[in-house]
Amino acid sequence: MSQGKEAELAGHIRGAVNNGCTEIEIQETMLQTSVYCGVPTGVSMFRVADKVISQLKAEGLLKA
Repeated sequence: MSQGKEAELAGHIRGAVNNGCTEIEIQETMLQTSVYCGVPTGVSMFRVADKVISQLKAEGLLKA
């Protein structure tokens, strides 16, 4: 993610949901990752995740 890989992150988030991860688990993982990647990267990750999670909810693939 720190190298501008937003599309790859979106795919990994979708895959995590397909494997049973919850929205909270995804957020917690990104929070932990932000410590190592830096806050600006963390903010970018959360923006991507918010978009993907909203799409998954709209598609009925993730509980609202």
